[in-house]
Parts: sequence; structure tokens; C-alpha cells
Amino acid sequence: MNYSKIAVLYFISTSLIGLALAQKEERPPNILLVMADDIGFECFSSYGSEEYSTPRLDALAEAGIRFENCHSTPLCTPSRVNLLSGKSNVFNYTDFGVYPKGEPTFGNHFKEQGYATAVAGKWQLLKENEGTTPQEAGFDTYCLWNTPLTERARYWDPSLEQNGEILDLPKGTYGPDVCTDFLIDFIESSAKANKPFVVYYPMILVHNPFPPAPNTADRNRDDDKLNFIDMVNYMDALVGRLVDALEANGVRDNTLVIFTGDNGTNEDLTSEYKGAPLRGGKGYTRDYGTHVPLIMNWPGHIPEDQVNDDLIAFSDFFPTIVEAAGIAPRPIADGDGISFWPQCRGEVGDPREWIYGYYFPRPYSETFDDKYFHWEVRYARDKRYKLYSTGDLYDTQADVLEKRVIDLERASAGAKRARKALQAILDSYPAKGEVVDYDRVIGTVKQ
Repeated sequence: MNYSKIAVLYFISTSLIGLALAQKEERPPNILLVMADDIGFECFSSYGSEEYSTPRLDALAEAGIRFENCHSTPLCTPSRVNLLSGKSNVFNYTDFGVYPKGEPTFGNHFKEQGYATAVAGKWQLLKENEGTTPQEAGFDTYCLWNTPLTERARYWDPSLEQNGEILDLPKGTYGPDVCTDFLIDFIESSAKANKPFVVYYPMILVHNPFPPAPNTADRNRDDDKLNFIDMVNYMDALVGRLVDALEANGVRDNTLVIFTGDNGTNEDLTSEYKGAPLRGGKGYTRDYGTHVPLIMNWPGHIPEDQVNDDLIAFSDFFPTIVEAAGIAPRPIADGDGISFWPQCRGEVGDPREWIYGYYFPRPYSETFDDKYFHWEVRYARDKRYKLYSTGDLYDTQADVLEKRVIDLERASAGAKRARKALQAILDSYPAKGEVVDYDRVIGTVKQ
């Protein structure tokens, strides 16, 4: 027996195995970022709801981390601009339905780092003459509703644009299924090509209108609340299908899965939450308009069964996924995001002490209100107190609906300290939106 030859073969084989394992370990991770439309924290069983069923997201939370204090802006487009760019709207928000042309996104950055990129769902960042196309935002391929080419239908028999063409779909097609199928195909093709990928899924669900979903027994039912409950459950199932696709294609263990919502739940819906009614707060800067779910899961990298109370802002997503992927950081002009990736790993990290908020969704409206056509408003908050630029201070724990302005003459020492600190935060940001054309503002802006 030629022992020397066997030894050489053993050395070669173990070296090749070691090299393969090293290459697998060094392979850049994939990112799956899912953002549901119009859904607050109260609509998830992992957050304590007994009215809604979200088993697939519950499982992701149980095997990963759930954040209790994530805050968006209160409306669709502002949150999308904030999330994609990694900076507060005060620096770059121009108008509803618009992502400012030339503003870098995390899609651009990951594509520059060699990632395949895809987006599906709801765009709402491009008008006929202004805004940003999915390609300009860094996405190689897309399947989207709410582009200049699409019409109003988003659920049954939808109008969807895929890579520049309106899809010709069979009668009875459900739009969210099409978008999910598109992303599953992208995951499969990227896995086969052995290329790292970023999937951004700003979901069509669960925004109004509230038609029956595919899991609704009575397709003629016109009860918005019951249909919404089914829509939430179906949304959860679609997230599960994406996770299953990662597993089926052998990339689950190398993929960071993130789930959040773009703003609070529709005001027309009231949910039972921990024994009390909770009315949706979409459009309002109160907590029920901004407090959204955030669940993150990555086997072997995010310890299981974590619940974290740190403040998270939408500006933080960009630097967090960059750090998690281990790619070169991108300097962001006026970027105010802080990576919370250390917290995901179970470390202390650099937790936020405050969040700055800016909300001026339709600057060129003829009238303003306190909801979807909100006047320009700026605020800073910590975990308890919120200070508006008007000087109004609220205790968001004792007065979540912000009905009682704190009287500073009678305020506690803690409230006075918070007011001083939050005023300093407000003063550190611009006094007005930096890209709003105030000569075009028609209504009266409330300062």
C-alpha cells in the first residue's frame, strides 16, 4: 500500500474541503428587506396581538430579534425616501410620490459592490416628470405597482409594470402573488449564478382598499376589518414563501431577513390590543402613526429570542445592512443613520438616545391639515418625551395620543431635562426642508 500517495490525496482533499468552507464562509451575505404597507406594531401576534395571526413572522422573531421601538415617518412616500437614502426627510424630501433624482440609495451601493438587486411591490417614487426610476435607484430588475405606466388596480386583476412593460395577466390574478413569484424567481436565478443579492420588497399589502384576499372563504365579503385580518395573514404567508425559497435554494443560512412596515395602520381600522381598542394612526405624527414592527433574522449570526427596546429610525437601515453585509461603508451626505447591527448580534452597540422627525408630505397642496396633507412639522423624541418645534412637549408613555401638552411650570425635573436636550436636537437640524421650494408652497405653513 502506497501510504505516501494516500497521505498526499488526503492532504489535497482536506485542503479542498477547507478552501470550499472558507469560500462559503467568506461569501457576501444576501439581504431580504420586506416592508409592508400601512401596518403598525399592533397587528402582529409576536407583538402581543390576539386578533391577528402572523405565524411565519412570529417564527422569524422567535429565532431572531424583535425591536419594540422602531419609528418610521407617518406616510408612504416619506418613509420610502428615508429608508432608501439613510437620511432624514428634512434633507432630501421634495414631494409626495417622488424620490429625488440623483439621490443615492442602498440599491446603488450594493450594486456597486457586485450584488444583484431586485425590487417588487409598490414604488410610488416616480411621477411623469420627476422622481427616480427603479434602475436609477440601483435595481437590476423590478415588478412594480404605482409607476407612471400602471393604473389603480393593485390587488385582483392588477396593473403591474415589469422591466418597462405592463404585464398581460390572466383573469383572477392577485397582484401580491405576482410580485412574490417574481422575487422567488430572482432568488433562484441569483442562487444558481452564485451571486450575492439584495431583494427589496415594499409590499402592496395591506393598504386599503380592503377586498377579500385569496385566503378569504367568502370572496364577496365587504367587511373591511375582517378582510383586513385576512390580508394581514396572507401578507405573513407571502413572507413565509420567500423564506421557503431561500431555504429551497440553499441560501437561507447566508441571508439576512428584515421585516418592517412603512407607517401606522389605516385610521379607519380599530384593533383590539392587550385588552383595549387601538385605532390606526397613519398620517399622524403621534406614536400610532410612526411605531412600526421590526423583525430581523439570520441563522448563526443573530441570536434567538431577543427583544430590544432601543430607538430605531428609518435612517438607520442603510448603515445597518451595509455593516451586516461587511461591504465598504458609503459616506452619506447629511446621513443621520446609526447602525444597529451590533444590537442584532446581542451586543450593546451604539443605541440612539433620540429620533428626529420631519413631516411635510405634500408641500405644494392648496390646503394643509394634520393628516395626509400635513403642514410642515419637526420634532425630536426620546423613549418617553416628544418635543415639537412649536414648543409643545408630550409624555408619549402617559399620553400616547398627545392630548395634553406638558405645563413646564409644573413639569417634573425629568421632563425639563428632556425638553432642554430635545430642543438642542431640533436646533442641530435645518429649520426648514432643504429641498422644498417655498416659493411654490401655496397654503399657510404652520410653524
